[in-house]
Formats: sequence, structure tokens, C-alpha cells
Amino acid sequence: MNYAQESLIQHKKLGGKIEIALKDDLSTKDKLSIYYTPGVAAVSSHLAKHPEETKNYTWTNNNVAVISDGSAVLGLGNIGPEGALPVMEGKAMLFKNFASIDAIPIVLNVHSTEEIISTVKAIAPSFGGINLEDIAAPQCFEIEERLIKELNIPVMHDDQHGTAIVVLAGLINASKITNKPIKDMKIVVVGSGAAGVAIIKLLNAYADPDIIAIDSKGIIQHERGDLNHTKIELLKMTNRDQVKGLLDDAIVGTDVFIGVSQPGILTDSMIRTMNKDPIIFAMANPTPEIMPDLAHKAGAKIVATGRSDFPNQINNALAFPGIFRGALDNNINKITTDHKIKAAEAIASLVKNPTPEEIIPSINNKKLVPTVSKLIF
Repeated sequence: MNYAQESLIQHKKLGGKIEIALKDDLSTKDKLSIYYTPGVAAVSSHLAKHPEETKNYTWTNNNVAVISDGSAVLGLGNIGPEGALPVMEGKAMLFKNFASIDAIPIVLNVHSTEEIISTVKAIAPSFGGINLEDIAAPQCFEIEERLIKELNIPVMHDDQHGTAIVVLAGLINASKITNKPIKDMKIVVVGSGAAGVAIIKLLNAYADPDIIAIDSKGIIQHERGDLNHTKIELLKMTNRDQVKGLLDDAIVGTDVFIGVSQPGILTDSMIRTMNKDPIIFAMANPTPEIMPDLAHKAGAKIVATGRSDFPNQINNALAFPGIFRGALDNNINKITTDHKIKAAEAIASLVKNPTPEEIIPSINNKKLVPTVSKLIF
């Protein structure tokens, strides 16, 4: 099937992918009077005095805003708010399909850190949670951090933490197959944007392995004079031996390659310099850092990508529906690192007997959302 052509046809045919449904009808005059005027005034007056009860009387008990400015859409880059809207609608479909959460796509035609923060804060009373999406680094770090501090509802930038959670889940099971504890692994992470930074932070919190971070200019190390604040902070948890150079220098004698970067940057010859039974997570989309067949021929024990047509798809949809389901159900206002680690462990637990071809459960696993939502909170 030509998915690009079919997608254009179906999106135009449907006129978008989501709609609002009513929980009751307005078939009688009494119902109209209860739900609108005059009855609704009693509910509004009650919430004006008791705003903490909003979730008991409105849809905020089960809704999430999916918010983007379209500045960093996966595989497409800075395509603006209109270009981002179909992606946000798709995210809303996933929320509804997998977790029965009503998600509202919102795209912003503002792009500065302060404009985005102030806009999200202004609309936050209408929602039970905020899922930030496709906002460029390094702005996304401050935006999420500030919103977490300044709002009393759960906020998560899925490009960061959804990816990191599923990577950790996959690595937990890959560790079992290779008999290499994560704490003893030497890991190379290529890509220091939203996903790469979050992966490094979560792996560090989970097991403190030996990690080398690489950006487009090479290994992140102390002698570089071009590092921003985020990359300087990464040095506190990466590059213990102060390795210098490029990817081919960093990857020698390592156990794990994690790529959230560009197609084709990992070669078979590089994999051959890694330790025995190397683990390759090549997650650039739609074309990974190395194709799985080539990685396996070079000796890779386990290969994961971001694609559904290969084994071991590292996909954010394994994480965010269950996390927000659990947060809404348990009145959780902050999603913490501990919650993310528990989510990764819950996802990993669904693969009872991991194999090189199965370290991650299917997105369609019916136990996925219930398991994550119950085990993390």
C-alpha cells in the first residue's frame, strides 16, 4: 500500500480524525434545563467557590491537551502549527483508542519560550493534563520544567520522556538476553536533542551506566567551547573517561548504541568494534541509523528501531497512554522520574520470555495500558 497517498485520501475524506461525542442527549426540555440554562448556573457557582472539585463536575477528570508549536515534528522538522495539526490529531486518536482519554489537539502560532508557557498556563484550567509534543530543543526543556512547577496538573513532553521510558524498557529486557546488567554497560547515545537528553537522564537515574553522548559535532566533552547549558549539564552524567573525537572513536568497546539522530550514520564496521553481542537501538525515522539486516550481519545481538515493520519497535505510544491514564485516575499532579522508571519496568514486564526479536510488547497488547497505569502510581 502507498501509505502517503492513502493517508491524503483518508484524511480528506474524514475531514480530520477526531470528533466530540456527548455523554447524554438533549432530547427533553428538562435535560436542556439541567445541562445548560438555568441548571448549569448551580454547578458554575459551586465550582467558583470550590475550584478543587472541578474534576468531579467537568471533563477535566478524563482529558488531556496535546500541544505543539510545530517546531520539531518527527521526521519533518519545523513545519509550523498547521503542518503539526494532523500529527496532534493522531496523538489524540492514540489516547482515545488505547486509554479512553479524551485528548484535544492544540497547535500554537507562537514560538518563544515565554509565549508558549504563558499560553499553556492560560488554557490549562480546561484540562486534566498537558502532553507537550514536537517542540524544539533546547526550548522544550525550560518550557516543560516551568510548566511542571507552575501548574497543578500533570505535564509531560512526550518526545523526551515517552521515548526514554520505552528505551529503558527495551534495555531492561535486552540486559536479560545478553546477561549484561545495565549498570555495567558502556553506552553511546547519538543525538542530544529532546529524546537523547531524556534517555541519558533516565538511564543515569535507573542504573548510572557509563554513557558517552554525541551531537552533530562529535563527542560531548569538557574541552569543547560550543556547548549550551543542557549539554554542559550532560557532562555531569556522561563521558567518565573524557573520550574525544567522533562516533567511530566513541563506539569502540561499547555494549549499546542508542540513536535518535540521522539515517545511516552507524556503519557495520563500527558495530564490529563494539563488545560481544552488541545492542543496537537505531531509532531515526523513517530511515534508521543502520538497517536491521546490516546490523545483524555485523554481529548485533539485538536490534530495535522506531518502525513497525521491523521487530522491537521503540514507540512512545507504549508509554504515554498508560502514564496519563494512571495520573488522571489517581489525581497525580506531577509525573516524576520514579513514575517513569516504574512505567519502563511495567512495559518490560509484559514480555515474559524476552528474545532478540521481542524485547518490547506490542502497542496492541490489551494489558499494556492497565499494567502501566496501575503499577506506576
